Amino acid sequence: MVGPLTSANRCLEAPTGPRRRATPARTPVTANPRTIAFNKPYGVLPCFTDPEGRQTLAEFVTLPGVYAAGRLDLDSEGLMLLTSDGALAHHITDPRHKLPKVYWAQVERMPDEEALKKLRQGVLLNGKRTRPAGARLLSDAPGLPERPVPIRFRKSVPTVWLEITLREGANRQVRRMTASVGHPTLRLVRVAIGPIELGDLQPGQWRDLTDREIERITESGKGGGGA
Repeated sequence: MVGPLTSANRCLEAPTGPRRRATPARTPVTANPRTIAFNKPYGVLPCFTDPEGRQTLAEFVTLPGVYAAGRLDLDSEGLMLLTSDGALAHHITDPRHKLPKVYWAQVERMPDEEALKKLRQGVLLNGKRTRPAGARLLSDAPGLPERPVPIRFRKSVPTVWLEITLREGANRQVRRMTASVGHPTLRLVRVAIGPIELGDLQPGQWRDLTDREIERITESGKGGGGA
């Protein structure tokens, strides 16, 4: 889908309530900060409150004081990092660190090498060229759980899976990039943020990050862009 961010896919924060979106730079480091990896299911907003009553993170994560370090649209799935450590959240979301984010995108039709080359070199979105990205064809469909709402299926239009790696995060960027080269995205799953991978987490499940994993996140931002 190409278009502006709308209330259909963004968090609408309630004016009052116990949970509010964090501003990472202002969030103090708690005495015992907690950082988790969460597999966001399809149809869940990447925040804890929504005045429209839609499904949010609060239905899956009940830890006090953790907030999402970054976003993942309502109709996208996969890895999110949540933390009570404001400095770490800022590191994860600060575009200067260029933490790579890896996505698996199910797209319509088989892209040729020219389309993949365009994705790698950058495409124009609203007059601005995207940064160089990783883009490759997956030889097999990944073994993902079924989505609760099936993708649009047309017998005459085959689908394939791409792996796309970004070091920036414009609004609905992967979907807009694949559409710009003629291959609309039907399903989108984020599988890595920097050194942290989704692994075998099932939709709705979360796990604590180890101290070493957190160290690797901070190390990955050194030298202007990480691994």
